[in-house]
Amino acid sequence: METLVGKHIRLRAIEPEDLEFLFNIENNELFWEVSHTQTPFSKYLLKQYVENCHLDIYEAKQLRLLIEELETQKEIGLIDLFDFNPQHRRAGIGILIDQNHQQNGFASEALELLINYSFSILNLHQLFANIATDNHKSISLFTKHHFQKIGIKKDWLLSKGSFKDEILFQLINEK
Repeated sequence: METLVGKHIRLRAIEPEDLEFLFNIENNELFWEVSHTQTPFSKYLLKQYVENCHLDIYEAKQLRLLIEELETQKEIGLIDLFDFNPQHRRAGIGILIDQNHQQNGFASEALELLINYSFSILNLHQLFANIATDNHKSISLFTKHHFQKIGIKKDWLLSKGSFKDEILFQLINEK
């Protein structure tokens, strides 16, 4: 699918062969705060997820795509549409890049591809993102792609024994 292929990466459906990558990402405690996870995932549970991730976004209300580097065909991250609401034509967006592949522009390229796909193929009117106030890399990434800060959720996230605020960002398709 051309819409999901960029200069350095492609966004693709998750395959059974991606199970080990998913297992490592989902069980990496460094990512638990942004993924709102508190417990590890078993390979059995993730295998069941992979077997069902073929469901249409209209049925599952979410879409998870693997970010693959074109040159190496190596898995480098995940990007999601979640809380998909076809009636109001909106969805949340989340992105995660493996630590070994950060700071290479992959997140920016993936976000650009998914924004284009969301607006041109899914015909969404808006995308939103929830970002902790201390996640400066994500704030910079989404701001670069014209997401607007529209509000702050006070004491929204409990992290390491203290609460922190979360910013709500929104991008409206003006076309």
